[in-house]
Amino acid sequence: MKLYTAVLLLTSAIPALADVHPNQLFSDHAVLQSGMTVPVWGTADPGEKVTVAIANQKASATTAPDGRWTITLAKMKPGGPFTMTIAGKNTIAVNDILIGEDWVGSGQSNMAFTVSVKAASFAGIQDEDKEIAAANYPQLRLFMAATAKTYEPKAEIKGEWKIATPENAPAFSAVAYLFGRNLNQALHEPVGMVVVAFGASTAESWISRPVLAADPALSPMLAHFDDLYTFFTTHPGATTDQAPAAPQTINSRPGKPGPLKDPVQDQHQPTVLYNGMLHPIIPFAIRGFIWYQGESIVGGKAGVALYPHVMEALVKDWRAQWGQGNLPFYCVQLPPLKNTSNNPMVREGQSKILSLPNTGIAVTLDVGDPANVHPKNKEPVGDRLSRLALAQVYGRKIEFSGPVYTSAKVEGASIVVSFTHAEGLAAKDGSLQWFQIAGPDGKFIDATATVKNQTVVVQSDSIPAPSFVRYAWDNYPQGANLVNAAGLPAAPFRTDTQDALTPIAKEFTGK
Repeated sequence: MKLYTAVLLLTSAIPALADVHPNQLFSDHAVLQSGMTVPVWGTADPGEKVTVAIANQKASATTAPDGRWTITLAKMKPGGPFTMTIAGKNTIAVNDILIGEDWVGSGQSNMAFTVSVKAASFAGIQDEDKEIAAANYPQLRLFMAATAKTYEPKAEIKGEWKIATPENAPAFSAVAYLFGRNLNQALHEPVGMVVVAFGASTAESWISRPVLAADPALSPMLAHFDDLYTFFTTHPGATTDQAPAAPQTINSRPGKPGPLKDPVQDQHQPTVLYNGMLHPIIPFAIRGFIWYQGESIVGGKAGVALYPHVMEALVKDWRAQWGQGNLPFYCVQLPPLKNTSNNPMVREGQSKILSLPNTGIAVTLDVGDPANVHPKNKEPVGDRLSRLALAQVYGRKIEFSGPVYTSAKVEGASIVVSFTHAEGLAAKDGSLQWFQIAGPDGKFIDATATVKNQTVVVQSDSIPAPSFVRYAWDNYPQGANLVNAAGLPAAPFRTDTQDALTPIAKEFTGK
């Protein structure tokens, strides 16, 4: 009887495989991007005509031999709700669709970090009960994608759109929710957030195979991954000590002693999360990306040195995949932590993304936790990311950055440091903290710092001829307090480049 039931279920499912089936992103409560053409795609029988209709427009396409179809809708104005019909041999109705602004939120656990601790034990924002009770934003929807790591690029993604309500908000990505909430309230338009994030993932795990393979600096990661995968599939029961060794110059972490596990299910390996989570959502029409990642740099000084190049490759790869030009890409700079993972050299490496067009950094120097890599104060993170978007994408006349170091000039026994975004430059809560200077020997000591107009004058009686200056150059610079009139913090900076002379570098590399 059980065998018969199984056969019946299998045979009854076969006709469904030929039905018109849209990508899961095109499901009830979705938000589609306004002001640009919108691809809609899915599967059906080869040669089958598929027609999509929504908001007084209708478009058709013929399914390709591989069973895939794509239809491009014309630009739409913000609004809704609408019903989308997708018709072939069968017809699907997708209900309660809004037209508005869509963003992708990605990275590792601090992007996956949920609003409530009840949804994830490591998570839960400050005052979560108050925020959840207020989460009544019918025009804000989040698509929290199910996690997936694969060797080959996937076409399908699991997940569903959820409206921002007190019932749904606890399981939302806190950063994506707060960012989307701020946009929704400022723009008075629907906002959709597609969240593809995985804890402890490295940046290279989110980059496509062709980009990694074509890059001499990154291809060794991919070659080792392929060697490891081949070894795993051809040596059942092998142990980690028998597996091919990773190159020592890349961002890799050694396997734990014991049975060798499937490397595809290791989020530190290259391309596996691109394949499983990012590829299935391309080319969903979006306005831009927000990114929170960096704690998984484990290659020591070499890994930190490589990280800016990895991130540049990622940003360029994603933009090329979407084909929408230089889509905005906003990154969260790691907050302070009494651990070398959140090292000032990592923050410096993150800031190099600003050399690319349409990028921004949300500085979080004031919202860290000394012992928790998942700080709960996520409200400022959402605020600073949304300020970047509102100012740079939506044209709002607001300050979107804290003071940004531009230059330093030695004047006698002092160093005068200049900044942009320096209107109302000030020390928050007392005198300036965490400024240091050094002479030609590169030995830094604490210094006195004073705001003068839009500059900071740094000096120490112990160093009459200073050469270098630093600010907040520590894993956990508690009390670093240089801000502008908007209350936004300055990022750490330094004018020296001699890593080997810094205590931080010695601590980080163990040398």
